[in-house]
Amino acid sequence: MPKPRTKRGQGREERKRKHEEEGGNLYSVDTKRPRVNDDDNHNGHDNGNSKENGYQIDEVPAFSHNEGGVGEKEFFGMLADEEQEYFRRADEMLELNQFPSPDDRQLFLDSVYEEAKEKELKIASSQSCSRLMERLIQLANTSQKKRLFQAFSGHFLSLVQHRFASHCCEALFLRSAGLVSQELSGFMVDTKGADAEDQEPEESIESLFLATLDELEGSMGFLMTDRFASHTLRVLLLVLSGRPLEDAAFKTLIKSKKKEKISVAGSTAIDQENQGVRAVPESFTLAVTKIIRDSTSAMDGTSLRVLATHPIGNPTLQLFLELDLSLNKAEQKADAEQPGLLFQLLPGAPQSFSDESSEATEFINGLIYDQIGSRLVETIITHAPGKVFKALNQNIFSPRIQGYVRNDVSCYPAIKVLNRIGKDQLIEAVQKIGPTVPQLVSKHRFNVIKTLFERCAARGLNDEIKQLMKGLREGCGAKPVDLVTTLCSLQDEENEAKKKKDVATQLSKNEYAIQSHGAQLLTTLLSIPGPAKGVQESLSALSPALLLRLANNSFPTATLLTTALKTPSANALFQKSTVNALAPHVAELAVSQNGHNIVNAIAEIPTKGRDFSVPLHIKDGIMQTLGNHEAALRDCWMGRSVWRTWKGDKWKTKRYDWKAWVKDMVAEESQQVSSVHKNGGRGGGRAREE
Repeated sequence: MPKPRTKRGQGREERKRKHEEEGGNLYSVDTKRPRVNDDDNHNGHDNGNSKENGYQIDEVPAFSHNEGGVGEKEFFGMLADEEQEYFRRADEMLELNQFPSPDDRQLFLDSVYEEAKEKELKIASSQSCSRLMERLIQLANTSQKKRLFQAFSGHFLSLVQHRFASHCCEALFLRSAGLVSQELSGFMVDTKGADAEDQEPEESIESLFLATLDELEGSMGFLMTDRFASHTLRVLLLVLSGRPLEDAAFKTLIKSKKKEKISVAGSTAIDQENQGVRAVPESFTLAVTKIIRDSTSAMDGTSLRVLATHPIGNPTLQLFLELDLSLNKAEQKADAEQPGLLFQLLPGAPQSFSDESSEATEFINGLIYDQIGSRLVETIITHAPGKVFKALNQNIFSPRIQGYVRNDVSCYPAIKVLNRIGKDQLIEAVQKIGPTVPQLVSKHRFNVIKTLFERCAARGLNDEIKQLMKGLREGCGAKPVDLVTTLCSLQDEENEAKKKKDVATQLSKNEYAIQSHGAQLLTTLLSIPGPAKGVQESLSALSPALLLRLANNSFPTATLLTTALKTPSANALFQKSTVNALAPHVAELAVSQNGHNIVNAIAEIPTKGRDFSVPLHIKDGIMQTLGNHEAALRDCWMGRSVWRTWKGDKWKTKRYDWKAWVKDMVAEESQQVSSVHKNGGRGGGRAREE
């Protein structure tokens, strides 16, 4: 069945004609730019607050040094009714992907590309058809991508500021990244769909990217804080730098949380050439450096502070700083002829950190408690040269680390500090933070405690681990069960019943984050031999009802239970008792999005073993229950995953072979898992120290 579509373009042409008959101009641009306060406004294509031509006019920030201002927005015209309906239907057909054969699909794509010739700008800026342009870019070959660059040429400055066309520019830059490396290697073969008479000498991808930069030059100061263009600028910088586009740290800088994900069948395979670290020409590296210099060289300290706390400009500044530190390491000196961006932000560093009234110290102290600015501080801590970080930690963070970790904003820069400091500094930090662990538990700073345990385990600080564990138990409660119930926010049955009655008090994002951080902390403790015993004791003390809620609550809590079942235990009865408590509910868990992973994990536990095991008769009973609900399991992907893992078909037809598989194969697999677990913590610690 086709999915219902939002009728974004319905009646648009009719309203335009009526407006023009009355002498008005539907696309007139107001010179006043209302302020934008949220970087996440760069969302999907559809938003009721947008003008129909897709432009949103923002206020020019005070620190923009663009001489020409915003300038007049371009209007690229509108598609005729028949054209708009054709492209809307083409978009729907590509999304459904119900073609008789791959050849039919390719013929359809070729016809759409042909129909879109000389209409690329109209399609990209159309509210109802810009999704189609993104899908076409994802499936385009080299010649088609170059043709799109040429079609957009001369209009990039307007396109990157457009509500809908900016998404198309992002897609074009991202999907063309791998072509640069192919050209450098000399391997560029792509004549698909090109007739002999149409073949002409093509421009290189490198020259097309550089021509795009020429169009944007002189407007970088404004684009850094533009509601839509800032995202496109970040994407362009990543492509030019050759950094991995799939890196999670970079994804947070270039993608909005609300951005609509546009995909099409077949695009994943084509996108493989854009993954990983890419080779880029020297001209790209010089271009990145020039963009950073041109955008920030004219800014004074006040302008940089404003930009650091700007919701849209801050992510751009983070990326500028990270790329500048990595690409221009030789120039990262305070006394250089043209100091880098880091020393523009922190004048006189590292010596200036010893003076509390210095500009650099005031800059860090002013941002560390700021919800937006603290993210820039995290970037400085992570990527600053060793001399700068050492002075920063010694003069600012180390003396007040116990206070920073308690605050809900400054705790994140503090975590970055804990991840970077050496062994002696870590011992000193634990001595200061250790007595405040009960307070951290009450304030739900579970991510801070998790970082402390991870770093102490990596450095082999067993005494500090015991100190932290003592404070954690003190903060959670005296009973063994309190460790899990407190960290995973498991309320008692009475409070849970009240919560279910009140629909308005559903699990909020903050509560989910707290529960997730607590489960991740417990999962980390399971990887450390001493604390792992305490976590398993706490799980054993849970009632069957609470254990079932833990399995169904969320992905992190389900992962906690799965990890606990696979972790060797000094108590040989832990796995057996836990599986016994879950056994009556395996049919329910098997069709649950989170619970089915736990049922799969039970299948991998051996039937015999000194560290952990589940007897054959318990597994046989579980399989019998799953067999009684086979129809329900086959109705959903979670159930089918469980049925495959437990080899349900073999259980039905060859019961003897199934029992042999349970006894032999699973035991062998679990011994390997056990061996990796026993050797992983200490080996991992040495690797990280090296």
